[in-house]
Amino acid sequence: MKFRIYACFLALLLLLGLTSGAAAQSNYSFQMTSEVVHVYLNKDGTMSLDYSLTFNNDPGAHVIDFVDLGLPNSDYDFGSISADVGGKPVKITTDYQGNGTGVAIDLGNNLIRKTGTVHAYVGRITNMFFPDSNDANFASSEFSPTYFDSKYVHGNTDLTVVIHLPEGVKPEEPKYHLASGGWPGAAEPGAALDAQQRVIYTWRSPDANGSTQYTFGASFPKQYIPESVIVTTSFLDVIIGFFGMLVGILPFCCVGLVIFGVPILAVINERKRKLQYIKPSISIEGHGIKRGLTAVEAAILMGQPLDKIMTMILFSSVKKNVLQVVTRDPLKVELIQPQPDGMQVYEKEFAQAMIKDDKSRRKDLQLMIVNLVKGVTEKMKGFSRKETLEYYKGINEKAWQQINAAGTPEVKSQMFEEALEWTMLDKDYDDRARRTFTGPVFVPMWWGRYDPIYRHSSTPTIPGAASFPSGSGGRVSLPGADLAASVVGGVQNFSGRVLGNINDFTNGVTNVTNPPPPPSRSSGGHSGGGCACACAGCACACAGGGR
Repeated sequence: MKFRIYACFLALLLLLGLTSGAAAQSNYSFQMTSEVVHVYLNKDGTMSLDYSLTFNNDPGAHVIDFVDLGLPNSDYDFGSISADVGGKPVKITTDYQGNGTGVAIDLGNNLIRKTGTVHAYVGRITNMFFPDSNDANFASSEFSPTYFDSKYVHGNTDLTVVIHLPEGVKPEEPKYHLASGGWPGAAEPGAALDAQQRVIYTWRSPDANGSTQYTFGASFPKQYIPESVIVTTSFLDVIIGFFGMLVGILPFCCVGLVIFGVPILAVINERKRKLQYIKPSISIEGHGIKRGLTAVEAAILMGQPLDKIMTMILFSSVKKNVLQVVTRDPLKVELIQPQPDGMQVYEKEFAQAMIKDDKSRRKDLQLMIVNLVKGVTEKMKGFSRKETLEYYKGINEKAWQQINAAGTPEVKSQMFEEALEWTMLDKDYDDRARRTFTGPVFVPMWWGRYDPIYRHSSTPTIPGAASFPSGSGGRVSLPGADLAASVVGGVQNFSGRVLGNINDFTNGVTNVTNPPPPPSRSSGGHSGGGCACACAGCACACAGGGR
């Protein structure tokens, strides 16, 4: 009996010991002995970051399995981010646990139990240049390296920050900003040239710590980056400033703004974002026109409604003999074999999605649009969105002008048939088509693949059709308004019968192609936090903390 009591007692002690050990190891505690960050201010108006973070994990503390890397803003290219531990690649995730914006580095099997160095590279961040507050001819950018909550990190950090100015800036032209935030080293940087002959400013202190936000910056003549990438004060900023003045005069205005204004603005902005499936960063101007886009790709760039874009793809697929419509209400299609050459990728994905059941079809169509948006975004890199939009609006206008100038109904119908998708880019397509086609329009040769009634009739009995075949090949004529209505009806049918609620469908796309910024939150864990800010003399509203 005593032996059993002793055994239970020992088991209880062992269990408590294991529990205590597990609890001890659930807490993160470490030193960041070294942090080196190279900040590249690129001539295309983007910022790139190169981090090297060396950690010493405390005995008995939780292994470092994630590192949260704070980023300047949400306008970063996730695909440009990579990381490694001791040269071994590790995974980047969106599971950021710090305050503000950032990414999580998942160390996977490369856990840091004692000591280790995490290297991370962020290739592209936009909206990082502001007008210098002291000189209108200068651009400015400021940066704060990533830092961590003081309950996780302790001890000194040997911190080095190197800002690489844009290519072409001459050594005598730029101006540095004095380091701030209680920086323990010299406020003035050392100046030199890097291996690419770019001017660099370097700050270093072995007495820094990993839980403080230090800020560094520089200004240079704005001629070395595109004018369009310099973020200027907007009308909204003026309004915010005005409200700030009112808050100083009438304190109760602050309460009203918080209670009513901020939530209303947040709801409005979120609703706009849900329907904006192209991320605003695509508008960062490059140079020149991106030619060679299809009408569908141009519609994506213009941000046209997705039900219209789906209908455009349907028409292009029917014209190319990819598929034909079996029934229009509900819309069902069948593939035509063999599939033709020269199909666009989105036409292939569209055709495969359309022959599936409703649930799978909707999911695959969303994926098709996501891929299409990403493809257009990739094609637009380095090109001017503004100039490109004007170019394709011009193609749309030219198509209508040529149709209007056609001398006979046959020629007008042929030109309309060839340019159908381009004319659909017009936001007032329905009204313009009715005004343009005041007389008869000959049905396109491929119309039977779109309209089952026309296809199955030995003598076409399309509502509104002429009672006699007209034109070469016995083509049937329709009143132009009826043909326009048929096209518009196709869009409405797609929206109601195939996509369901168009706002919900678009939101499902937007959540992937233009996701909301990650929420600000702070939670227990290992490492993270950080920010960047811009403009000489501006206040940096950034925070650290997290894992």
